[in-house]
Amino acid sequence: MAEFKRSSAVILAVVASALTITGVVLAATDPNPSGLVKDALALNGFAPKSADFEVVVSTGQSYSVRANVNANFNTNSIDAAVQIPLVFSSVNADLRLVNNHLYATTSNLSTVIGTKWLGTRMRLPSLYGYSLELVRPDIDLITGFSHTSVVKNGYFTTYDFSRDNVAVAPLGVATSRLPTVGSLDWSITTGKQGEVTGSSLTIATKRSETVITVTVLSYNRPASIAAPPAGQVTREDSKYLRKLLGSTPIASLLVPKNMTSLGSTQLN
Repeated sequence: MAEFKRSSAVILAVVASALTITGVVLAATDPNPSGLVKDALALNGFAPKSADFEVVVSTGQSYSVRANVNANFNTNSIDAAVQIPLVFSSVNADLRLVNNHLYATTSNLSTVIGTKWLGTRMRLPSLYGYSLELVRPDIDLITGFSHTSVVKNGYFTTYDFSRDNVAVAPLGVATSRLPTVGSLDWSITTGKQGEVTGSSLTIATKRSETVITVTVLSYNRPASIAAPPAGQVTREDSKYLRKLLGSTPIASLLVPKNMTSLGSTQLN
């Protein structure tokens, strides 16, 4: 039971980290319009109340975390169905981020630890600002990249930004460690009305690579997300989860040293 509980805590640590770095992009690559005339993701100038995303976070090799993520921008909550690779298999987990808490469950969790959910505190930044950017991103305000390009495909437009000599570090390394210099490639795809249909982020060094891709599947579908009943939750200490993160494959994922400055001139 103790070993299973530890594995479940690792799942929490992996997903918490994956969702954290995914928040940088909240969008995806060109969904292959195939000549369609109707823009199914059109927002008509209004910020979406909710959105459904497909998320893939990988190391550029065989390891990747895949998730279907629903975000409710009004209630500042997220739920996700996540597929997490382990050494010889994979685990399907259900996640909820509600009221600054992360909850996770797997199919047989309750039979082992006696409750259906594991939970820990995890602060979720306001999603409202992201919803505004999804309507029409401020492409002209993205600076600090040495190369940019614009490619049109039907009514989809993909903006690509790249930059070398970016300070990056593995997600699981303490922030006090010196970062490595790498490259960053960031693409944003917009639809007929300028709404975001997707984005991808690639961070690479000479020895490793991390790719984050988020595909927008839909906007404004109902997304009712609630915390599980308290009696069904076993609490885990967030410090313990961060410690466990260092022993998981996601600890090797690369992120810009100053992620909040992505798109500005302060990446280094």
